[in-house]
Amino acid sequence: MGEIAGGRIITPGRAKEIAKRFFRQETAVLFIVLGAVIGGFGVITSGLSITYANMMNVLLQSSMRGVAAIGQAFVILTAGIDVSVGGLGKFIAVLGAGLMAQNWQNIIGYPMSPYVVIPIMPVVGASIGALSGLMVSRIGMPALIVTLGMWQIMYGASFQICGGSALSYLPLSVAWVGQGSVGRVPVPVLIFVGICTVGYFVAQHTSYGRAVYATGGNPVSAWLSGININNMLFSVYVISGFLAGLAGVIMTGRTMSATMRTLDGLELDSIAAATIGGMSLAGGRGSMIGVVLGVIIIGVINNGMSILGAGPALQGIAKGAIILVAVAIDYWRRHRK
Repeated sequence: MGEIAGGRIITPGRAKEIAKRFFRQETAVLFIVLGAVIGGFGVITSGLSITYANMMNVLLQSSMRGVAAIGQAFVILTAGIDVSVGGLGKFIAVLGAGLMAQNWQNIIGYPMSPYVVIPIMPVVGASIGALSGLMVSRIGMPALIVTLGMWQIMYGASFQICGGSALSYLPLSVAWVGQGSVGRVPVPVLIFVGICTVGYFVAQHTSYGRAVYATGGNPVSAWLSGININNMLFSVYVISGFLAGLAGVIMTGRTMSATMRTLDGLELDSIAAATIGGMSLAGGRGSMIGVVLGVIIIGVINNGMSILGAGPALQGIAKGAIILVAVAIDYWRRHRK
């Protein structure tokens, strides 16, 4: 006899089929993994990691990674990759701090208003992303080489602006972007949630999103369907640049400064979040919900390891191993078919 649910008898065979359908969903598995990670660290840390304050801290720490990861996800959906986001975000943070600094470090001789500079910062990021997009889409250069070169250029430009010193003495109003809150929810978390919501809607419920998936999944079929492949490739790097710039804005507000260490490793974190979330590096497959879950999983792991006293070295090893496992799983799934 089967169990009765909602007036319908669920036989063991039917229950097994439902379970199979559930576990075929990548996001369902990620929810289970996230729950297991949260629960595991909760036990190991005697509950310290699962307090409201700490969980909100996890989201706060994940906000920059999450914003950049959404942009990275659009690039990966087209079978590309953007390793420039860390250098680009650093440059945007240093440039913005240099324009707003209220001391001798100001790069133009007088401080500009945050209400002018902050909206410009992501736009500058989008413009730099557009340069990468042009080289990938119009010249046909490999995305890895283009964005690696752009990362190095942005790193050098950042050093040219700050000279290796920390840029600080920023207007107090800048802090609201990174340290403010609405009710009990930090502003960076609200920005993260907003970007994730928009990213999900665009990717899953618009013709543009369908075109992005088609470009990465089968570019020849996409071209035959009337999709302008070059425009698609160009646009995703603009999105990635804009969101990397936004991550730079958030970090500047959080620390009220910008240094050569600002957003170090953001490119690795954004790629890790996307791959853990099920984005295929071959393009054309994955969901924004999975990316968000990947971001939070990395945040929980980093936070839990910090509570346990693990240093940046161990955290880096853990993230590297996670990326290898995620990519190996994706490779296995694609070649199994």
